[in-house]
Formats: sequence, structure tokens, C-alpha cells
Amino acid sequence: MLAAEVQFPMLRSSFLTTASLFAATVVSAQQPMPPDYRGPQTFIHGIYVTPIPNVPFSANVEIVSHVKLDNGTETVRTTTAKVARLSSGKIRNEQRQMLPATVKAEPALLSAHIYDPQTRKSTFLNPFTHIAREMILAQPPRPEANSVPLRSPSNNPYYREEDLGTQEMDGLQLTGIRKVHTIPAQFSDAGKDVVITDEYWYSPVLQIYMLISHKDPRSGEQIVAVRNVDRHEPSQEIFEVPAGYKEVDETPVAVAQ
Repeated sequence: MLAAEVQFPMLRSSFLTTASLFAATVVSAQQPMPPDYRGPQTFIHGIYVTPIPNVPFSANVEIVSHVKLDNGTETVRTTTAKVARLSSGKIRNEQRQMLPATVKAEPALLSAHIYDPQTRKSTFLNPFTHIAREMILAQPPRPEANSVPLRSPSNNPYYREEDLGTQEMDGLQLTGIRKVHTIPAQFSDAGKDVVITDEYWYSPVLQIYMLISHKDPRSGEQIVAVRNVDRHEPSQEIFEVPAGYKEVDETPVAVAQ
């Protein structure tokens, strides 16, 4: 096993992965179909936490990244961030620095997001400037680009979905789906068909995707996994603006009125 390789035993197969992490908010309590990754990018939105009440938890979100560069070299990076949700539905999530897999230091915090569905206040914390950008939203936040549950037409001959059944992870039953896209040789720039595979494992109890994997032979592999789930009420303190931060209200006038 490579030193940089990380195994996720709950997957039907192990993947190396590429991504940058930012857990954010999804508004629907229904099971949404997550996005299809567009291949390795500098920044890819990862796990989304629904701001629903009465289901508190905290957890780590792990990413391992494996990117194949054009010159034939490969890079492997990892990060671990934290997500949490109060019984009130208030959520907190983080984006942390991706580090080489050989580095064992704690990844630096790049930003944090807090959202309260009761007040619709969205707060982004910048640990470098110590500024808290606050905004009252006119409606609940929407998923970022590349994180919207899109489905391909059922009559698309180059696309198929497979029901993977259920599996257990961190004491939670997950339901899985695999989405397979084939890019025909004449459009792939590879001289042959390219098969892109995405797997999604959803927790109906927590109403989040616990495991998302992506595999594209042209570029690399990705995995994002929620680990070490604690179902107890998280500390209220992590959902507050830290001392020493300047709070800046960016609410549009029309919304504030």
C-alpha cells in the first residue's frame, strides 16, 4: 500500500481522491440527488449539511485527493474538517487547507460558515482578517454550483444509474446509488470511450451524504467521507462569532426592510 493511500472499508472498492473541502447547507429535507463532480478542480464543494431541527450531530469530514497531472506526475493531498448541527437546526461547517499526504500537521482553517434557519442569518468567518460577514437571507441558502442534484435524461444512452442497496457506516444505515457516464471516443480526446463513475451514500437519519466518490480515468479519483459521527448536542460556543472578530452586516437593504 502506498504511504499516501487511505482505505475506506465501507466502500465496495477503495478510491484515491481529489477535492478541496467546504461543507455547506442544503435546504430540502428530502433526499436530494447530489452533483456529479466535473473532475479534479482547485476547489470542489463537498458535504452539505441540511439545517433541519431535532437531529444534532458533529463529525469530521475527510478528503483524500489523487490528481494525475499532464506531465505524468501525481499529487496526493488530504484534509480533515469539522461539521456540526444543533437541535435547533443551526449548522457550522469548515473549509480547511489541503496538505500533501505525507504531512501530518492539522490543516489550517481557511473559512467557516454558520447558518441559523430560524433567523436566516448566514455568517462567514475569515480567520485571517478576523471579519465575520453576516447576511440575513431572503430565502434559505441554495447549493453552490457543482453541488446541485442534477439528473441526466432517462433516454440518454451514455448514462445509467444503479441502486447499490444499503450499508452501515458509523452506526448509520446508508442507501447508495452509482451514476455512470460514458463519454464516446470521438468526444473524449482520449481515443477511446471514457467511463466516469460517481457513488453517493446517503443517511436518511442525518439527511446528509456520508460518502461521495468520483473516478475519472483522465484526471484522478476523489472521495469525501463523513467520519466519527457524534449524535450528542454540540457545544453552542462553536456556533457563535469568536471574540475579536469584527461583524460586518452585508444584508441587502431590500431584505433588511
